[in-house]
Amino acid sequence: MTDQRTPLAAHATAHPVHPLEMVTGEEMQRAAEIVRADARFPANGMFAHVRLHEPAKDELAGYAAGQAVDRRLEALVVPPDRLEAIEIVVSVASGEVVSWTVQPGMRPALLFGESMYAILGVREHPEWQAALRRRGIEDFDLVQIDPWPAGSFGSPHEEGRRISRCIAYLRESATDNGYARPLEGMIAFFDHGAREVLEVVDLGAVPLPPERGSYLPEDVGPMRDDLKPLEITQPDGPSFTVDGNLVQWQRWSLRIGFDPYEGLTLHDISYRDGDRTRPVLHRASISEMVVPYGHPGPMHGWKNAFDAGEWGLGRMANSLTLGCDCLGEIHYFDAILATEEGTPYTVEHAICMHEEDYGILWKHQDLHGGTTEVRRSRRLVVSFIATVGNYEYGFYWYFYLDGNVQLEVKLTGIVSPMAVTPGDDLSCANLIAPGLAAPNHQHIFSARLDLDIDGTTNTVVEVEAEAVPPGPDNPWANAFRQKSTVLETELAAQRDVNAATSRAWKVVNPDVTNRLGLPVGYKLTPTMSTPTMLAAPESSVGRRAGFARHNLWVTPYSPDERRAAGDYPNQHEGGDGLPRWTAADRPITDTDVVLWYTFGVTHFARPEDWPVMPVEYTGFLLSPVGFFERNPALDVPPSTGAGCHASP
Repeated sequence: MTDQRTPLAAHATAHPVHPLEMVTGEEMQRAAEIVRADARFPANGMFAHVRLHEPAKDELAGYAAGQAVDRRLEALVVPPDRLEAIEIVVSVASGEVVSWTVQPGMRPALLFGESMYAILGVREHPEWQAALRRRGIEDFDLVQIDPWPAGSFGSPHEEGRRISRCIAYLRESATDNGYARPLEGMIAFFDHGAREVLEVVDLGAVPLPPERGSYLPEDVGPMRDDLKPLEITQPDGPSFTVDGNLVQWQRWSLRIGFDPYEGLTLHDISYRDGDRTRPVLHRASISEMVVPYGHPGPMHGWKNAFDAGEWGLGRMANSLTLGCDCLGEIHYFDAILATEEGTPYTVEHAICMHEEDYGILWKHQDLHGGTTEVRRSRRLVVSFIATVGNYEYGFYWYFYLDGNVQLEVKLTGIVSPMAVTPGDDLSCANLIAPGLAAPNHQHIFSARLDLDIDGTTNTVVEVEAEAVPPGPDNPWANAFRQKSTVLETELAAQRDVNAATSRAWKVVNPDVTNRLGLPVGYKLTPTMSTPTMLAAPESSVGRRAGFARHNLWVTPYSPDERRAAGDYPNQHEGGDGLPRWTAADRPITDTDVVLWYTFGVTHFARPEDWPVMPVEYTGFLLSPVGFFERNPALDVPPSTGAGCHASP
């Protein structure tokens, strides 16, 4: 893993002037000092995170520009010698501990330092080395060891411990693609508290796949020489402005945030409509994601990674590069995170923001009047990319001139493969190269969307097409209508996508109507693949990732309900998060609602996905429905290009 941490000193920032401004290194350092100075701080305690303690909605609603802000930070401390998580909130200004809560039996996300101890400890273990020698490997330094979250399967090793399972690959050099040569049959259990190997399992050797699987330029043949340069320029600069973490672009206003688990977070998203600033989203993020593997074998059946809750998408953020990850006139935001010692460090260019052309916004050629009107669409792009072991996930939030908001997730990187021999059962895997197969798996995301459509009095309505029965009211047997169903309680709002009826969900504000007398609203529309989890509900991952059983969940706003699988999915027995909260079946009409949308990809790997996977896409769209009086993009000016025609 590339170390993208930059010392803090080069990135000192001024004191924040808004409660939602991104945390500064000075604040983070001060918070860690306050925590360590407390007599309750455990010896050799480690910081799983230090992050902004986001104010509740009522506090934010009462904030006035320029007033003093009591900035509070959260720290999560892990004692190495006992199984608990300590949640601490401190006031940076007063230097006081606001709360100190012990969560017994909870296991935070895997820590980077602990993972390094696991790699070193496994590499030096005599039973591990003996298993390597049985495979003809004497140079142990060439072996890549990947610690994985262990899951919850009732293994004796899990009881009372924080553990990982380590698997391995063989590299020929430091820059080799280790995933091309899995050391099939080898698993090591590592205890992160005691820092010791618990067991080395050798299920038997499988011959190494013959190919290196390199994707580096020097190894893949001559590069194409017929791609001409493609330049994107904005001679007058971009159309957005940035003040701290406040972004304004066209009619949109939003604040940028960053969380060690969710990564990029968006706050206070509003649209300026004439003389009104109209709220749309209070907060939007990826609250959790899970990668359940669908292979039943002992080497791969336990693989189920919660990449947000067990690793941390924000902690895995890339430093983005102009011309490669982002193209055009770019504004970058750095992210400040904490080491396990509580020391702040900076991930430079963790968030990329730019504008890009997006084809036609609207057009009509009037054959009678002889006029042609065309408007070009453009969008504001706010993105970050996380590398979680073998995989990359790019998260791209798009804001459009017509009021649409879209999330697109781009999946790339390297599949987690298995070595196979002729005659092996590949019913739950696909061959991708000689001697190499990829187990079937899914990537399932949960977006948490705290919508505030013109305020917090909102109701969710399911809308879908319904065929009208043939008869006197439908003599041509062709009619269909829109069926609307109000989702009144949490259990009634556990819904799934139905492409046959174009099912979508509309969030309306019954207290605010448009000029037609209809409540204003925004609609959540599935736009790409929308699988739910294929693993059985009673399976280990099915219990732990209950959120993945439905595409839609709706809850009344609660500041403590932030993560779809609960705050501590690592080795959890399951049932936390959305299944637990919604069991209360709380009412969700005419109130402050949060939508949780499940979407993703079911991956049957192809040979074309090897040795590195071309981007695959998934996501969703939020679009205004009666929110505006008419097309809000009528005032976009015509293009001025010499070949572009407009009305005289």
